[in-house]
Amino acid sequence: MRLVRLLVLAAVLVLAGAAPAAAHNVSAGAELRIAQTIAGTELTVVVKGTSRVPGPLRIGIVAYQPVAGLPVALEVRSAEDGRTVTGRATAARDPRYTELRVERTGPHVLTLRAGGESAVVPFRVLVERGSTAEFWIYGGFFVAGLLLVGGLLTGALSRPGPAMAVAGGAAAGVTVAAMVIVFEPMVPPGPPDGAAPVVTALRGGGRPFVQERARTVPARPVAGEEFTLRLDLVDGSTGRPADDLTVHDEALAHLIVTSEDGRYFRHVHPLRTAPGRLEVRLRADRPGRYLAHTELEREDSGTQLLAASFEVGGTSARDTGAGTPNADTRIPDADTGTPNADTGIPDAGAGTPDAGGGASAAGAPRLQPAAPVAGRPATIELDAVGPVRPWLGMTGHLIVRSLDGSFLGHVHEMSSPGPRLRFTFSFPEPGRYLAWTQYALADRVVTVPFTVEVAAQEGSR
Repeated sequence: MRLVRLLVLAAVLVLAGAAPAAAHNVSAGAELRIAQTIAGTELTVVVKGTSRVPGPLRIGIVAYQPVAGLPVALEVRSAEDGRTVTGRATAARDPRYTELRVERTGPHVLTLRAGGESAVVPFRVLVERGSTAEFWIYGGFFVAGLLLVGGLLTGALSRPGPAMAVAGGAAAGVTVAAMVIVFEPMVPPGPPDGAAPVVTALRGGGRPFVQERARTVPARPVAGEEFTLRLDLVDGSTGRPADDLTVHDEALAHLIVTSEDGRYFRHVHPLRTAPGRLEVRLRADRPGRYLAHTELEREDSGTQLLAASFEVGGTSARDTGAGTPNADTRIPDADTGTPNADTGIPDAGAGTPDAGGGASAAGAPRLQPAAPVAGRPATIELDAVGPVRPWLGMTGHLIVRSLDGSFLGHVHEMSSPGPRLRFTFSFPEPGRYLAWTQYALADRVVTVPFTVEVAAQEGSR
């Protein structure tokens, strides 16, 4: 009996000592998807999970806009030993995956190069650990089997005392294995090989907020000409670069750029070019003030929305006819219906529901109630113009901005892809709002702009 008790106690201690997987957004075997706006188009990099190391790491590039077989150079480097492997992939709706061999788990860096731009994306190669529970289950049954055979042989030799002891040991092995089988599903799995160290305590329950410094290169961009919007992220506590962004809705950061009047709209995913630095190339079609809202999430912290603005000046050579236009035309034209298009916010009432809740044009959003009230949920529906496929992990996106730009909201269509998209949103204050719905078709991302007049609650005036 003492042997049985010792074995049972050992099994309980093993189960109690299993460490829970506390690392944020870490799952061995799962694929990693990261949206990137590179070479003037919208791509999603897919890194398939690997089951062993050394072993193959499969990488594909999913295109959401026409790219005509855009080639993308790949480089994967281990952050621990510097070992580097390279390859090439082609962006496509249904990509063929490129295999690169990795030698170890842990932190790696993926570098993408396309169209004269490059992005440096940190990620981790994760592999499931061998289960301690499996060791005790199979070990217990194995030991029980050996002891059971030994007990039978001992009993055959007419030695009942030793035979009973051996039989007791076999029973103990079976008991330990059975207990592990029963209790093992209740214990969270330990972190996989290659996972980041678990953060046990963060002051204030999370990391400090990020501070953002936004600037353009050149400092004074000209309408019609390409420029780079650069975002430097700084830890609000230390002043050092904030380089611990986690993938949030399949992107390290979502950047919404709108003109002050709302006629220009971009939903893009800037490239990480250095620690704490994000960049994206844009082209504004008219002078004026532009607003940039960045949605991101740090590891072990919640989502944060950062706001900035910049000025676009003058009239470009393209508009005046002087000189030659910029030869780089990677940004799609305004009529492509992509997230990089001039959406042309309609005038008040255009593209909005009529009094009966019906749409004024095919594919235009329909609101219920037709006149939303501040602080109360409203439903926005629209019919897709073709078969919808997921983009950024969702069927559709609704982005809402107050007229002065002080408020930005972003919600998702959560159902499976279908011919109709449905969003629920509560407008915080009365007034006019600019809104855009987005969803992906086979060959492009469709952006549908509209305006909404929100009434005040009765008695709140």
